[in-house]
Amino acid sequence: MSPRAEGSHSGLFYRYQDLAPQLVPLDYTNRPDVKVPYELISSMPELKDNPFRRRIAQVFSENGDGHLSLDNFLDMFSVMSEMAPGDLKACYAFRIYDFNGDEYICARDLGQTLRGLTRGELSADEVRLVCEKVLAEADRDHDGRLSLEDFQNMILRAPDFLSTFHIRI
Repeated sequence: MSPRAEGSHSGLFYRYQDLAPQLVPLDYTNRPDVKVPYELISSMPELKDNPFRRRIAQVFSENGDGHLSLDNFLDMFSVMSEMAPGDLKACYAFRIYDFNGDEYICARDLGQTLRGLTRGELSADEVRLVCEKVLAEADRDHDGRLSLEDFQNMILRAPDFLSTFHIRI
């Protein structure tokens, strides 16, 4: 089947193919094992100014290296679309903000997230204070870190989250 016959994903296929035309074939009949390197993924207009571009690519790549197969690329745009369900967005945001990969968001992960969101404009004391307040409010079992459930409860109460956690195509 040609990419044009696949409907809504065909535009994304061509975006993917345009990132590395010498690497990505136009014919995916045999589902080639191709991955576009992170360096090309991160240069996309939708990601190049995003402070979390590396984490986004790492989370959506199969082995965490940021190199994306076509399926990974489609998954990323699907989850990051404005139409994706809030709980799915929250799950992926959790994975993106869990920098140390321990399946919890600790104060260090929160600090890294906050520094990324504010582009380093807060002092260390301001970052610490915000992290303490977030943990005090969202850490329901008071273990000093946020589980996925804690994070989802916090994020889904934040109306701005769903409108800002997306990539426009």
